[in-house]
Amino acid sequence: MGQPVPRTEDPRLLRGRGLYVDDIRLPNECHAYMLRSQHAHAYIVSVNCDAACRMAGVIAIYTGANWLADGHGQHSFAIERTRRNGSPQFVPTRHAIEPETVKFTGDIVAMVVAETVLQGKDAAEHIIVEFESLPVIVDGTQARTAGAPILHEGCPDNEAYYHEAGDKPAVEAAFASAHHVTRFTTAINRITANTMEPRGCIGDYDQRFDRFTLYGQIQLPHMVRNTLAANVFGVPETAMSVVSPDVGGSFGMKQGHAPENHACLWAARKLGRPVHWMAERSEGHITDYHDRDQYTEAELALGEDGEFLALKVENICNIGAWLDPFGTISPVSHLGGLAATYKTPLIYAQSSAVFTNTSPNGPFRGSGRPEAAYIIERLIDMAAKEMDIDRAVIRRRNMVLPEDMPFKTGLVYTLDCGDFGSNMENTLTRADYDGFEARRVAASNVGKLRGLGIANFIEQTAQMFGETVGVQFDQSGTVTVVAGSADQGQGHDTMYKVLISDVLGVDTDDIRVSNGNTDDLPFGGGSYASRTAILGGSATRLAANKIIEKGKQIAAHLLEAAEADIAFGEGEFKVVGTDRQVAIQEIAKAAYRSDFLPDGMERGLFATATFEPGSPTFPNGCHVVEVEIDPETGVTDVLKYTVTDDVGTVINELTLEGQVHGGIGQGIGQVFGEQIVYDADGQMLTGSFLDYGMPRADDMCSFDLANNPVPTARNPLGVKGAGEAGNVGALAAIMNAVVDALSPLGIKTLDMPATPQKIWQAIQAAQG
Repeated sequence: MGQPVPRTEDPRLLRGRGLYVDDIRLPNECHAYMLRSQHAHAYIVSVNCDAACRMAGVIAIYTGANWLADGHGQHSFAIERTRRNGSPQFVPTRHAIEPETVKFTGDIVAMVVAETVLQGKDAAEHIIVEFESLPVIVDGTQARTAGAPILHEGCPDNEAYYHEAGDKPAVEAAFASAHHVTRFTTAINRITANTMEPRGCIGDYDQRFDRFTLYGQIQLPHMVRNTLAANVFGVPETAMSVVSPDVGGSFGMKQGHAPENHACLWAARKLGRPVHWMAERSEGHITDYHDRDQYTEAELALGEDGEFLALKVENICNIGAWLDPFGTISPVSHLGGLAATYKTPLIYAQSSAVFTNTSPNGPFRGSGRPEAAYIIERLIDMAAKEMDIDRAVIRRRNMVLPEDMPFKTGLVYTLDCGDFGSNMENTLTRADYDGFEARRVAASNVGKLRGLGIANFIEQTAQMFGETVGVQFDQSGTVTVVAGSADQGQGHDTMYKVLISDVLGVDTDDIRVSNGNTDDLPFGGGSYASRTAILGGSATRLAANKIIEKGKQIAAHLLEAAEADIAFGEGEFKVVGTDRQVAIQEIAKAAYRSDFLPDGMERGLFATATFEPGSPTFPNGCHVVEVEIDPETGVTDVLKYTVTDDVGTVINELTLEGQVHGGIGQGIGQVFGEQIVYDADGQMLTGSFLDYGMPRADDMCSFDLANNPVPTARNPLGVKGAGEAGNVGALAAIMNAVVDALSPLGIKTLDMPATPQKIWQAIQAAQG
């Protein structure tokens, strides 16, 4: 544990030996093509498939009327919210194929099943759909205004749910007596995941056993299996299997609740053939889950010396046309992150989630955490400027200290451990904060604008559900780890091997990891929200401990010693005080021979354990970024990026660095270019990489990373989670640096994405 271990899955994946959904070919499979609405909001008058049905290769064409006639349902909701009047959140019924009214450009209106994809496309061009256009709304800030188009019957205000947290009267009183109030208004841009592998699935149905199998890129296989069986198809859970093979990235987008998954399973049963569907890149851009798209008004009340007295935040979150089962996370679940690493005693936040005629929002890396960090850290920089206090000093004055732990923040979270001040001081020192002003002057002398940004962040992880892991030795002494998590590229194969090797002393060549198949374990929590190292890792440790305890009994029997005299370490069971010992793999071989076991002991050496989180963990850190802007072009160069992270115990230093690199890269993408844009008619204007500004290698710099681990006592490993940390700190740190670079011109704020055009226009306006 803690060593930089190269990923064990990489040789296979880099040689093209991965098995992704589109690599799977089932006997007699056919292909689905989804005909999608070109209207953002319209009533479906009629769908005429007569000509299309007669075309070559067409097996069947299904419409919303067919789906409706079969009476299937939709996924359940893991997290429940409420509306302003206290009633449950509004959940519109989303059919796999829309039978009546399309709500965004991309809703499925018909599914063509053909022998080949191209035959399906050809047939789709001959389906005649008559629409009656309806009014469109794409701006979340306008969704609740008088006269706004209404998307769903029964939801006249377009608000899916509303959430408040904190003591509003106390916050208002603190503001009334504050020495200074800083105000900040911002729109956080809508983005999408753009995974290397587009979405896809294969629906299969085995008539012999009346059993479905869904092959898909699914982050929560067991949860999806349960809800597909119980809520969508109304069958016993034993009649449903979910298989998630190799996945080329997800970041929250491939939760598994997609209508295409439902449609392909349904069609497979009707046809008696496997149905294969893969999205094209442009199709994914339009229909994949998006995230962010949040309008915020925030205020920070401060005392005379810059002490934080109270924080008030009001959000309007555009969640798109439909409420995704995890569409409740980004707007609400991480509002506690507004407290960050500071002692702000009073915080009030409200969040309104509204429907518009855009693609539904779901989780994307960070999922509410980057937004919270962005709001508080931008406010702090603005307050420091307005009060003429050094931005590092104002943060020091308000920092939660190690001796304050456990610390109840001003909103939601109770922190158990951390050394936030050391994170910041270490990062500032490595970034040469004290020498920055000299570098700013030097840049100005050659016509450039240089800026530096600081962001401290904290996030909550592993707060939901649990995880199950099975560890089983076979008769030859090798090990299989069966995990309830599902890997989308995070390196789980390596992580589980490191954990087993560390605790049981078995070489990684003798360890195999299996995950992503619901038939292998009765329960699994899945992979999301930086949870797998915490929950899956802890479950692995608990299962290994069970094996060690049984192994001690077998070793005592073989070595003719008392069990109390048996100690285990470095893969060996030893009789304390002697040189007598036996390797765990020899014990495993003996475990499958009854003549080597104590009387009455069951054969085998295997164990399963589930770890329930109980309380969340809080990864934290500090980002310091230095940028330089060319005022003639508006182009920004990221010159230096320095990070200190506290993710608790480090399992693998190499994969930790990779996680942080990836998160920062996505942060740079959102800050400087990525944005989903719709026109007033609900047509997407950023439907390809020609329009949607993905980051490239030359947008990056080398990252200077360090760890300041403060292990938590809330799990056996002391880990806190790392998958989203890079992204959570990045938005605020980079934008603070950009605004700092522009501040000599009197520019106080700028919304993301800070494209060259937007920066150039801001410079021209400030100078003119």
